[in-house]
Amino acid sequence: MTTRRALVTGASSGIGAAVVGALVKRGWHVVGLARRDLDPSVTVDGTVTGVRCDVGDPAALADALTAAGPVDAVVHAAGFQVSAPLGELDLDAGASMWRVHVGAAEQLLDSAARSMPDGGRVVLIGSRTMTGAAGKAQYAATKAALTGLARSAAVELMGRRITVNVVAPGPTATPMLDDPARSATPVRVPPMGRLIEPAEIAATVAFLLDEHAGSITGQTLVQCAGASLT
Repeated sequence: MTTRRALVTGASSGIGAAVVGALVKRGWHVVGLARRDLDPSVTVDGTVTGVRCDVGDPAALADALTAAGPVDAVVHAAGFQVSAPLGELDLDAGASMWRVHVGAAEQLLDSAARSMPDGGRVVLIGSRTMTGAAGKAQYAATKAALTGLARSAAVELMGRRITVNVVAPGPTATPMLDDPARSATPVRVPPMGRLIEPAEIAATVAFLLDEHAGSITGQTLVQCAGASLT
């Protein structure tokens, strides 16, 4: 059997790194895009190719996509959060989040439409915050946009059996929680009493890339440990 190939953004840490690990365990070859080098432990056996790339730079992302070549799946996990209340918004930070979260997703989907084989998979990592949260207006707006983008792409690509979905995590135990840029909105532990583990999100992503998820498309799956229920 031909080894399936996946491209994962944000592959050096957090959810992206967990997705890389989950896919390698399932027999995928992964092209991991990140601004930093990937952990050498995941690239040593040749199942992961690390590519240094700022996905918020359209030219750099275009070069990385060309170098990666055709892939069977794309997982867009790169992201960051800058929090501030209305009246104190940083417009440059908002534009940067838009470029990384939405602009890169647009570019990845456009590339997938041209080169992904029929039956391919695309998963965008959103956020439970997409429904709105005080102090997170700019971040929430970028994540909310992914739903419309994914549903529109899913409609266009369904004839080729390419699925496009969003996984929207709640508070997840990643380095982003400790980023000073989001200190204005301290993390709230979900009602289940614990943070979500990156491996849990990665397992959901891996399922959506599996052959048994071929009839799921245009959906946003919220994985929040009960945070959206209160």
